[in-house]
Amino acid sequence: MNAHRFTIRLAAYSAAALLASATLLAQSPGSSPMPQQPTQPTQPTQPGQPGMTSPEGGTAPDTSAQGMADHAFVSDAMQGDLGEIQLAQLAQQKSQSQDVKQFAQKLAADHTQMNEKWFEPEAKQLDISVPKGPSKKDKKLMSKLQGLTGAEFDKEYITAMVKDHQDDLKKFKEEAEASQDPTLKQVAQQGAGIISQHLQIAEKVAQNHNIPVGENGKDVSSAK
Repeated sequence: MNAHRFTIRLAAYSAAALLASATLLAQSPGSSPMPQQPTQPTQPTQPGQPGMTSPEGGTAPDTSAQGMADHAFVSDAMQGDLGEIQLAQLAQQKSQSQDVKQFAQKLAADHTQMNEKWFEPEAKQLDISVPKGPSKKDKKLMSKLQGLTGAEFDKEYITAMVKDHQDDLKKFKEEAEASQDPTLKQVAQQGAGIISQHLQIAEKVAQNHNIPVGENGKDVSSAK
């Protein structure tokens, strides 16, 4: 009788041990993978901020129509800046008018900042080569201005600056509306504001020197 009870107890203990082992095995580490933490997105850098950097190696080229237009805009803007800077330096050397010199000094400073803080970083990100010098058009104008002095120089220089800034303002506004690149769109918007200011100063200087500017007698201030 006692032996029979001992056998029953032993069987019960064995069953309990097997059940406990199965429970521990089901709860052991590695039975189910832990969920991975989501990657936090990086914050965009505003254009014009000091220390604006671009991703190492740039980005994959955008071959869409607007992507090509963005590339052309950045390349033309950089080349235009180089032309504005060199023409402004020439004006500071050759002009005998204080207001023309001051205007040229502002152009040189602003276009240097625009190139260094906005367009060169954007060109690096888009994998665009930095132009080595001004356009043929600006080189031709520079050559012409080098042969002029006094009032003739001022007239030619200011007339050219009004026309250039009219054209540039139109291009910057178009890029600001069309571009799908948020950084480039903001650069174009801010650049349009600076160019508009330059145009207003150029108009004022032209008025001070009785320099007729505009197309077909139309006042340049009406240009949009």
